[in-house]
Parts: sequence; structure tokens; C-alpha cells
Amino acid sequence: MNTIALIAHNNKKTDLLNWVKENQEVLRHYDLVGTTNTSALINDLLDMNIKPFGHGPSGGDILLAAKILQGEISKIIFFIDAETPHGHEHDIQTLIRTAVLNNIPIALNRASANFIVLERGENSPAH
Repeated sequence: MNTIALIAHNNKKTDLLNWVKENQEVLRHYDLVGTTNTSALINDLLDMNIKPFGHGPSGGDILLAAKILQGEISKIIFFIDAETPHGHEHDIQTLIRTAVLNNIPIALNRASANFIVLERGENSPAH
């Protein structure tokens, strides 16, 4: 299983789009899923074939947590906006907690995204 989930808060979508653009060759070796708006933005601009699974504030974070529990996700890239309060904060914390408890690498910024996608650990496509 080599599926990466791509998520970004509204104020971080451009940052994630730029990161995906810079790393698209590596990312094409993975199956990619994303929240509805994030996947649409990236697919429209970069033609990456990211499969949407739901809108974050409308339960998308919980759907992703369920995918983790079902063994469908190997890594998460979630560019969070830590400066803006979110009405679905409990869902975000549930997602992060589910990733941590199930030993799923989760990147919350560009530096950690580079590390977990570009490293050659047991879950990377080159291994």
C-alpha cells in the first residue's frame, strides 16, 4: 500500500499546490487521495489524478481517519493553518490522533512533507 492523502486548510492550499508541483514526479509513484477542494485544485492545475474523498469541514477528516483504520493510507500530507481557528478542530485532532496511534507518518508543513515523501523508508515506493 502506497497511498498518500493530501489535505490543506484554505490559507495553505497554494503552499500545498506549490509543494506538489515541485515534487510531482515522486508523487506520481503513489496513489493519491485528497479532500474534495484540495484534490480539485491540484487536479485542475497539475493533472495529478488525486481521488477526492470528502470535504474536510463536512466530515472529510473523519473519513480519512476511517481510511487509516481500514489500512488504506500510508502517509498524510496536511498543510495546516495553525493561526486560524477551525470549526471542525475536533475532527482535525481525531485525524492526527488516529495517524499517530496507527503509526502513519503525518506531515503538517513543507519540511516534514519533504522528509516523509522523499526519504527511502519502508513505506516509500522505491523500497
